[in-house]
Amino acid sequence: MPREVERQKRLHRTDWMALLSGVLFVVLGILVVTRAIREPVVLIGVMVLGLAFAGLVAIVARVVRGK
Repeated sequence: MPREVERQKRLHRTDWMALLSGVLFVVLGILVVTRAIREPVVLIGVMVLGLAFAGLVAIVARVVRGK
């Protein structure tokens, strides 16, 4: 008769800044490769706005968690 051992689930909190930044760079990479964005100024602008949004979401998530 095998013993049942309960394992504690090791969950970590989502790092929203890293997740959204990674998604942003993947999307920007796809847009650059498909030539949907051709102007460097537009690329830099979208990147800065995307990182600002990711930072804002990360700050709000930290405040909601209470840290």
